[in-house]
Amino acid sequence: MRRIIRGVPKKILEYVIQLFSPTMDDYLYVMDLKEDYYMISPQAMERFLLPADHFYHAKKMHEQFVYTDDLPALWADMELSYKGEHDSHDMDYRWLDRQGHPVWINCRGILLRDPDGSAKYLVGCINEIGKKQKADNVSGLMGEVGLWHYAMDCAEILPDGFVMRLGIDDLGGVNGTLGMNYGDFLLKETANCIQKVIEPEQKLFRLVSDQFIITDLSGKSISDACRLYDKIRSEISRWVEEHQYQTVFTISAGIIDTDGRHNDYDQLLKYLEFSLNEAKRLGKNESYVFCQADYDAWSRRQELRKQLLHAINHGYEGFEVYYQPVMSRKEHDLVSAEALMRFFVSEEAQTGESGSGEITEKNTNENRRMISPAEFIPILEESGLIIPVGRWLLHTAAKDCKEWQKAHPGMRVQINLSYVQVAKTNVLREIWETLDENKLDPECLGVELTESGYLEPGAHFQKVWQGLKELGVKVLLDDFGTGYSNFHCLGDLTPNCIKIDRTFTQKALSDSYEYNLLTQMIWMSKRLNIHVCIEGIETKEELERIAVLKPDYIQGYVFGKPISKELFTEQFICR
Repeated sequence: MRRIIRGVPKKILEYVIQLFSPTMDDYLYVMDLKEDYYMISPQAMERFLLPADHFYHAKKMHEQFVYTDDLPALWADMELSYKGEHDSHDMDYRWLDRQGHPVWINCRGILLRDPDGSAKYLVGCINEIGKKQKADNVSGLMGEVGLWHYAMDCAEILPDGFVMRLGIDDLGGVNGTLGMNYGDFLLKETANCIQKVIEPEQKLFRLVSDQFIITDLSGKSISDACRLYDKIRSEISRWVEEHQYQTVFTISAGIIDTDGRHNDYDQLLKYLEFSLNEAKRLGKNESYVFCQADYDAWSRRQELRKQLLHAINHGYEGFEVYYQPVMSRKEHDLVSAEALMRFFVSEEAQTGESGSGEITEKNTNENRRMISPAEFIPILEESGLIIPVGRWLLHTAAKDCKEWQKAHPGMRVQINLSYVQVAKTNVLREIWETLDENKLDPECLGVELTESGYLEPGAHFQKVWQGLKELGVKVLLDDFGTGYSNFHCLGDLTPNCIKIDRTFTQKALSDSYEYNLLTQMIWMSKRLNIHVCIEGIETKEELERIAVLKPDYIQGYVFGKPISKELFTEQFICR
């Protein structure tokens, strides 16, 4: 239907927009097609990269705030309006927000014509398609937008009280087995359970997915918050029991006190998310009270993870392979070198002590700091980055070994193989290709399994283990003698060598019972034709006491600390 407009000036339309805009969350607009003029609700300026709330050269100016990829489709549709060939406009496309990020919007409008039938105005409304709702219809609670408005009404410095972030444990499993509708039902029932025990001054919001927020700025303490969490947990347990355990679920909570904190909405949500994740990490159905020191340590790990990823993507910049000698017990001759991963960052990128409590070592030749392996290796394993770094270490160690064999025939190297590499990569093929590439005999490479806790003989592990032995690679059980060791591994797996962990070695040196136990371990290994390497020997006195037990190999500071390839070559290969 054609809509005719007679003698309505732009000022009247502009006045109408200014009059009604304060009553709306969306944005009204008018586009004068003949004068190429555009006007929009003033509050749109706060959200989008608009040059002004009214401007001429409308088509050209749109290029400043419409996402570039969407311009061709927009102009194709708008061209029909300019020509007056259709009477409405309805399109989903993207505008840029104040930070230059694309935001999906829906732009609807109707065409108003002059009495002669020519196109005059396009009048309509713009709304964000992905904008979060103020309230949640599933739980019946105010949502994240409602929480944000609540926070904006609070003072800059928050009063005494607490904020609690609750999360249903493993709701995804419920959705997967009982369906999304039942999951929604469970969310609503959880909200009901919480509302039954909260006090009038406490406010409840549905945050995202399976999470809720409780705020209490009435002067209560963390102890009050913990008691509230216990009440919520008890109410949920009662609900589960009343429903005859058809669905068993629990809830975890992260709690933060508000006393004297700045009303920084985004930062507080980050603290609460961290706290809830910590509660779930503790085993779920638990609460965790925010601790700044824990958060700082976690933040450091996240930053270190970024640095590790950057290093990998830039030719393993900052990674080095250090080598520690493995010596024969009888002649104290060099038998092998254990390849150990080291990681350095510049002083500008990393200062202070390790978040894990390990002392970081200063490299005196360069403006770099060595990060403790106890800190960065777990991050590599958790993130999966150990896969490319482990591959790099394998290639580097094999290349160095081949080079050393020119001056030291029969030289061997040992590498640590992470359980992540065993589980998620074809390590057999990688090792075979590395040996072939460097023309290195398989017996010159030793593989140490670094996680004794993963040595339960599963089918995949057995395949890798047997494949290594068939290749002719030496297989070593590392960390033997710790609480994770299983003596049946010796019979089931028959490794070429076991490495007695330093912690057990130190116990044996100071306790007669442990010393006798170590004696029996060495005797049993020899009966099974398995070599034994004692780790952690630091002094001549320790060396003499351990030598009496007749292990095959000795490794420790008494012969040398892990050092760079250059120093190792100088001290052990070319001496």
